[in-house]
Amino acid sequence: MGRLVDGKWIASSVITSDDSGAYDRVPRSFLNILSDNGTEYKAELGRYHLYVSFACPWAHRTLIFRKLKKLEDIVSVSVVHPDMMDDGWVFDSSFPGATSDHIFNFDYLREVYQKSDPKISTTVTVPILFDKKTKTIVNNESSQIIRIFNSAFNQITGNNENYYPDNLTAEIDQVNDFIYHNINNGVYKTGFSKNQKNYELNCENLFNALDKLELKLENQDFLVGNQLTEADIRLVPTLIRFDSVYYIHFKCSKKLIKDYKNLSRYLNSMFKISAISETTNIDHIKRHYYFSHRELNPYGLIPL
Repeated sequence: MGRLVDGKWIASSVITSDDSGAYDRVPRSFLNILSDNGTEYKAELGRYHLYVSFACPWAHRTLIFRKLKKLEDIVSVSVVHPDMMDDGWVFDSSFPGATSDHIFNFDYLREVYQKSDPKISTTVTVPILFDKKTKTIVNNESSQIIRIFNSAFNQITGNNENYYPDNLTAEIDQVNDFIYHNINNGVYKTGFSKNQKNYELNCENLFNALDKLELKLENQDFLVGNQLTEADIRLVPTLIRFDSVYYIHFKCSKKLIKDYKNLSRYLNSMFKISAISETTNIDHIKRHYYFSHRELNPYGLIPL
């Protein structure tokens, strides 16, 4: 684990904290979009490549969108090895499901960042949307990549399914904000807390949020508009990882998702969607979290 400082790799903790000991997520570095109106990045067949980890919930949402929007033949993909140790994410196809780097045959994901900006200072994260034409990263913010996938390639694929419809955008944004701060990032704020006070505060906040979603789903099957939207696809990767990883590894231990009547029903229903189930790799998920986070699990023991 580490980061790039002025283009040089520095081994360091994945846990970035503020002065109080609370987890503080570092903002992403590349925030370009695809457009036909004046931008250098235009939607084209075979031009873009997605770098992901099957373990990462942020990358998982981009894989779900890639499949939902029928982009498998439009946007190629490479999958890093689940172990993230002193060299960060690496390319090593020895673990089932992991691949080599299909573009440059790099050994390390950081080399993709260095290729894009040799002097960059950043954390090295997935997902990455990479432009093979200009040989640079277009975007490494998952919430923006899924918006790109939702609409940018429609004219090429003919797939006009819209998971961020105009009449629901305000409500989706509101639900997304609640879920991100309290649940998506809430599990990390709980697990990466460096003192008891912050841990207890974040754990209580996480489960208060889950309790609110439990009530929200009492008489509905989806989070917004009684249809599958971006909000569902942003929540589900966290729920999938909860009982097998976050409950144990991040000490989010007040309750399992399977103990919630409505959330467990909702998750089971979501998992019947092939774009979700077929992009879930529990072996990568468990291996990454338990083996890589040696500060939390010094012996790298992976629970049965």
